[in-house]
Amino acid sequence: MRISRVVIRNYRAIECLDINVDNELCCLIGENNAGKTAIIRAIQLCIDVALPSYFRSLSREDINASVDVSSPSQVLIGLELTDFEGKENEEALVATWKTGVDAARIFYRFRPKPSIREQLDNDEIEEGNLALDDYSWEIKGGGDPAIDLLDIEWNDDGIGESIRFSDLQSFLVTHLPALRDVETDLRNFRLSPLIKLIEAFDIDSAEQQALVAILDDANDQISQSQTIAQVADAIDERFKEVSGPAFEMDAGVGLSASTFRAILQNLKIILSDLSLQDFEPGRNGLGMNNILYIAILLEYLKRRVEGGNSSGQLVLIEEPEAHLHPQLQASLMTALIDTGVQVILTSHSTHVTSHVSLATVVSLTKRSNATISVGNLASNSDLDDNEVADLERYLDSTKSSLLFARKVMLVEGPSELFLIPALFQSVEGVDLERAGISVVAIHGVHFDVYAKLFQAGSLEKKCAIVADADLTPSDASDEFSIVDDAPILAALEGDFVKVFVGATTFERELVSEATLPMFIEAVRDLGAPQVLQALETGLAELELGLLSDEEEEALLNELRTRVLNTAKRFGKSRFAQVAARHADEATGIPEYIMNAYQWLTE
Repeated sequence: MRISRVVIRNYRAIECLDINVDNELCCLIGENNAGKTAIIRAIQLCIDVALPSYFRSLSREDINASVDVSSPSQVLIGLELTDFEGKENEEALVATWKTGVDAARIFYRFRPKPSIREQLDNDEIEEGNLALDDYSWEIKGGGDPAIDLLDIEWNDDGIGESIRFSDLQSFLVTHLPALRDVETDLRNFRLSPLIKLIEAFDIDSAEQQALVAILDDANDQISQSQTIAQVADAIDERFKEVSGPAFEMDAGVGLSASTFRAILQNLKIILSDLSLQDFEPGRNGLGMNNILYIAILLEYLKRRVEGGNSSGQLVLIEEPEAHLHPQLQASLMTALIDTGVQVILTSHSTHVTSHVSLATVVSLTKRSNATISVGNLASNSDLDDNEVADLERYLDSTKSSLLFARKVMLVEGPSELFLIPALFQSVEGVDLERAGISVVAIHGVHFDVYAKLFQAGSLEKKCAIVADADLTPSDASDEFSIVDDAPILAALEGDFVKVFVGATTFERELVSEATLPMFIEAVRDLGAPQVLQALETGLAELELGLLSDEEEEALLNELRTRVLNTAKRFGKSRFAQVAARHADEATGIPEYIMNAYQWLTE
């Protein structure tokens, strides 16, 4: 059984959210304070029996700022579930939650108490006079499927059947918070997944008694040690002296109480590698302990299902990348995808998003008016299967930053990637990343595929496409000066996408009197003396101001050709990288690029 839909209304930063979860893995991404943790906690409020009840009685900070609690209103969190048909335990759990074939739902509501609702109906209390103490929470399941979760109002009664905590005991929710101390959890008898895993193996009584006998024998041998016996007698004597005869107890020294439970409490994970043998996790780094904890947890969940003790289970992980090397992040994501248990996670890591399918990604974007927009990339019907496959191959750990960016400037290749941020920093004093703008190179001219990502219901964030006029790939040979089947850029524009096109290629567009000093220093560094002389002579003529408009344009065109040919000679990426080193020599930015920046920052 898995969650197929999450609906949240008026909880924390979320005014209204509706997510369809089509896979066992759901990856929630977004900037800080965009609502990722709120979604995790909302799911817990609804279905996690281990969450303390006092969390369900919301504080004012848990209620969206748009809600005036003095007038009757509600916080609603609803989960729809599926894939339980034919599974006896799960069918039994959701028997009263069902809304159709292989469909069920459970929902949490925080709204005026029944007595307050009755007084409101009888006009004994006027709207506008309520306090937070007049609200209470409830959890119900099922109800009329014709009434959607989004349509349930605060005063709608008789929807669904009440659910008790005891009903949820067999549905296991495991939550790993972002700031987790797995070493402490491994030592904690109540929290340790090791203890739960051992118990899941269901050791029979004969084996338990054999283990206890081993402990008894060890205690006997230890007690026969002369020094240990003396220590035990000394402690016993001093203990009785301090406590007095009215409270005296016998004290001894041994490994542990001779019970199977004591054995479980004292078992520890023992690790070894090439540098250390037989060491406890306390000697491990945080990252490896994180991996160890999750590995034990996944094995426990597997055993729980195989033992027939499960009526559904869910893993909620905040920032699985915590303390992990990039390769370990990739390995962990592969394991989570293949585990067979539904996992909902939050992440800020491009290494995580590069190893999940596009269909699993849910993007949260914080708007300027403090509302949260939700983009479910799986629901983007404009992308066909081939385009999705192309995007998934493209969104490796470097380029998937476009999923996290607040605003995106899409460019063709590395030349723009090196030079545009450097020019804005030097000329305008603007750090594009700090301004919330990520420059992302697609390494081609196929902007149409990426433009489809930036639309309502998908990535609801501004995307400026900054392109060359001829749409010739930067690594194409001269014979392919025009791409016949290139997308028509103007057709890509929409609510979130705008196109800004130069008159020619990027390198030629950049060459002006304002940027020539930058290119002169780049050519000097690269060692092209003839080009250097031509550029210096040309700049001197331009600075004299004696040329007519036609003569100035002709000279600039000649210099642009020299710069472009030099870039091709040394490699456009290398040339741009060296030029960016001298961006502080430039005093201007091409108009079409400035227009893109101004639109993004409106």
